[in-house]
Parts: sequence; C-alpha cells; structure tokens
Amino acid sequence: MAVSVGSVRLPNPVMTASGTAGHGAELSAYGDLGALGAVVVKSLHADPWPGNPPLRVHETAAGMINSVGLQGPGVEAWQAHDLPALAATGTRVVASIWGRTVEEYRRAADLLADAPPETVVAVEVNLSCPNTEAGRDLFAHSAADTRAAIEATAGCGRPRWAKLSPNAAGLDKIAAAAQAAGAEAVTLINTVIGMAIDPETRRFRLGSGPLGGGLSGPAIHPIAVRAVFDVHRALPDLPIVGVGGVASGADAAELMLAGASAVQVGTATFADPRAPHRVLRELQGWAARQGLVRIDEVIGVVHG
Repeated sequence: MAVSVGSVRLPNPVMTASGTAGHGAELSAYGDLGALGAVVVKSLHADPWPGNPPLRVHETAAGMINSVGLQGPGVEAWQAHDLPALAATGTRVVASIWGRTVEEYRRAADLLADAPPETVVAVEVNLSCPNTEAGRDLFAHSAADTRAAIEATAGCGRPRWAKLSPNAAGLDKIAAAAQAAGAEAVTLINTVIGMAIDPETRRFRLGSGPLGGGLSGPAIHPIAVRAVFDVHRALPDLPIVGVGGVASGADAAELMLAGASAVQVGTATFADPRAPHRVLRELQGWAARQGLVRIDEVIGVVHG
C-alpha cells in the first residue's frame, strides 16, 4: 500500500484533509493515526487567527458548506501545544499554512523550519481557501501569484504541496506554475464556492453573509476527479494528492485511477470520525480484489 508523493514516502495513500481533523491528535480516540498515510492539520497562519463569525457550517443535500475562516492558534503556538501530541502517536504530519500576502506565507513557512523533520514530513501551502476577508481574490486563481507564494515558502526546509482551487480557470497552468516554483506536488481540490440562504428568515445561513462559503462532500467528488484527471494528463510527472468527497474506498480508488498518488478524507470525518481508517480498509479490500501487487500500479491508469 506504500506510495510516494514526490520525495515523501507514505505507508499508504490515505490521509486526513486539512480543516477536518483539527490541529492536533483530536482523532486519535477513533483510530491509530500512525496507521494512516499522514495527518494533514488545519491550515495555520503565522499568527493566531480568529476566523469568521458564526454560524460557520451548514449541512447540504450532499455534503456541507462552511465558512470557518481558517481559525487557528498560529504556527508557534501549534508547535508548542498541538504538535507534541501528534508526534506521540507516531503519525507523519503534513503542516498546512496560509497567508493573505506573500510575506505572510513566507513567515508561516519560516516558522516551520525548526519543526522535527521526522514528524513534519511536508508542508501543504493552502492557496485556495475562499473563506477569508480576501473573498474570491485567491492566490490559486493566478499563476503568477501561485508562483510567488510557493517561492516564498522555501524556508520551511521540506517538501511543499500546493493546494489549489477548483474555482480557477486553467487549473493545469496554475499547477504548472506551482511546480516550476518548487512545489513537489499539488493537492486537488479545495472547496467549491457556494452560498446558502434560509427561505424562512430570508437571511444567509452562514455568518460570512454575502461572502458565502466553501461546498465540500460527495457533491464535489466528480469535480475533484475531473480536476485530477485534467492536471495528470497535462503534467504526468507532477504528483497529485486527490481530495474532494472521498467517503469510501471506491472514491479513493477513483481518484487514484484518474492520476492521484494519494488521497485525503475530509467532510466524511464530520459524520464519522473513523472515516479515514474505514476508507483505508476499503481501499485495501479493493486492491486485493483487483489482484494488485502494489497500489501505485493504478495511478493514472485510465489515461492508458
């Protein structure tokens, strides 16, 4: 079941998704975190960040829409208070960072330089969260901005994965810009921009109001599959981490067949905290039924 995402070797392809598994070892009560490929923590700013006003989450017919707004303790506090508990589980950690400017990305990355490399194996650079005061002007909507942010994060001293937006045009060109700037992989996809309004109260359902929020869950899975397929076809040498509506081993397998080297389980964890471990078991069962010797044999096979 072992896979490689660039230079990062993982014992299996199933990870948690940023923003859905907390900042630390919150999910350890529901399964051995060390048994997963990696744990991707909630995105961290260089400084503490309060996030958006409530309400922050609303259930939809096939998932949920959220406007949490990247609330977090900041990189330094995370390393002091949350990372030790994660390290104690023996898991591999992917730290996710974000910023509103290139300099903020630089600061967040530089603060991770002294994190234990045996625990923090990679940094996911979140260029694509729509739930901030920046609104829709995301780094991941511009190849030039993506390049600048990735170049600025080299100070973390470990492999970087660029998390990109499905809301951007020319996703393959933005992925190419991230790769040229030093990203070893791209994570596809972040949430899809959406909005929810209560017909009875005639008010927005989320505290972010007219900014809306990000749609996730099964509703966006086909979009994720298409994004992974398109980027792998255009850039077959660029590793991809597939994420978006993964709720079963079959969902994970579908993303790998489209071109993902590994996958992340996110929204499913809100309904079932054991979902990442269940997806891993189901993916192992699928691989056995397929008669695979190595799971990485199936990466991108639909491309022929």
